[in-house]
Amino acid sequence: MFELGLLCPEDRVEAISEALEALDALSVAIEDADAQTDAEQALFGEPGLPAAREGWQRSRILALFGDEAQALEASRLLAAQDFFEGCELLGVSRVPDQDWVRLTQSQFAPVEITPEFWIVPTWHEPPSQARQIIRLDPGLAFGTGTHPTTRMCLRWIAAHPPLARRVLDYGCGSGILAIAAARYGAARVDAVDIDPAAVASALANARLNGVQVDAGLPELARGPYDLVLANILAMPLKLLAPLLCSQVAPGGFLVLAGILERQTDELIAAYAPHARLEVSDAQDGWVLMTAAF
Repeated sequence: MFELGLLCPEDRVEAISEALEALDALSVAIEDADAQTDAEQALFGEPGLPAAREGWQRSRILALFGDEAQALEASRLLAAQDFFEGCELLGVSRVPDQDWVRLTQSQFAPVEITPEFWIVPTWHEPPSQARQIIRLDPGLAFGTGTHPTTRMCLRWIAAHPPLARRVLDYGCGSGILAIAAARYGAARVDAVDIDPAAVASALANARLNGVQVDAGLPELARGPYDLVLANILAMPLKLLAPLLCSQVAPGGFLVLAGILERQTDELIAAYAPHARLEVSDAQDGWVLMTAAF
């Protein structure tokens, strides 16, 4: 394979990317051309939603092609377009043949939640210090333990054993939070999601880890629960405030994630008629919010 590299200003990223896809690029990646310098910029966005901008002030675009002739022809055609103005060709280079399966797997190492609690892909041996592990491979459903929102939820679960009798994981994705709840002693765990693929993933991952989780669409949720977990997005969390709070039993806990630090006040206001939310953890611009009932 061959890689075509381009340097583009922010306002050209979308047009160049679409043109590369039309020219049958196998993949198109966009990077901050000023990464690791004083000019580096952060683009924050919620999981599943578009970034705030299409690219960085100076974006490096890398496109893969099956052969050199395709890459060179693509560079020639792009350079002739009006929208290429302000862009720069960085060159075409050969990409060494690699074992892509092994390379992909190597990018997913065991994830430390606490010194004794780890998320471990099936192709890795657990670290010697791990006393509690969840086996989980990357898949279509959100939740592998690498994102700060998931890690904060898992840290909360690990810090509050023995866990409640009944637990609801609302918007379960891969089922990782439901599995963790079962691992830490929950007597019954329900996991719900609007995506049937996520429900199937949660069930499969629960079986892989030898725990009992009942997973299904949202109507499966039948409260009250001693613990309700929801790691989704700020907007649906606000809309779901009455529903989620109604599922929590007296003396129970609500744990919310998927919230950027700048959205904290919005969530507090949305939940004020139902519960007193507070920030319990923070990592990399994200917060974990909890309420006791």
